[in-house]
Parts: sequence; structure tokens; C-alpha cells
Amino acid sequence: MPGSLAPYWFKSSYSGGSGTECVECAYTNELTLIRDSKDRTGPIVTVRTQAWQLFIRHLSQQVQGS
Repeated sequence: MPGSLAPYWFKSSYSGGSGTECVECAYTNELTLIRDSKDRTGPIVTVRTQAWQLFIRHLSQQVQGS
């Protein structure tokens, strides 16, 4: 991301408590970044923030409906 600040990464609240399923996320103006917290130099999944929010909303509805 040239010319911008480094993203602020945070551990997802949905990560497992065992320490083996850790996902970190970061937000930019238009994107959500997702990576494996155990491999911080590895690949980063990039999704438009609006699409990510719709995805999370859908997952929440599925969990609540179970």
C-alpha cells in the first residue's frame, strides 16, 4: 500500500481459543485484509469491506439460526 500507513492488524474475535486457529484482520479505506496470525509474512486475503461486512452478517445470521 504505497503512500499509506501500515494497516493495524487485530486478532479476530472468532479465532479459536486453542491458539491454532488464529486469524488477523486489518481495515483500510475500502478493503479488509485477512491473514494467518502464525504466518504474518504469508499470503493476505484482500476483500472489499462492503463484501466482508455482508459475509460476516450472513455468517452471524446462520449461527443465530442454528
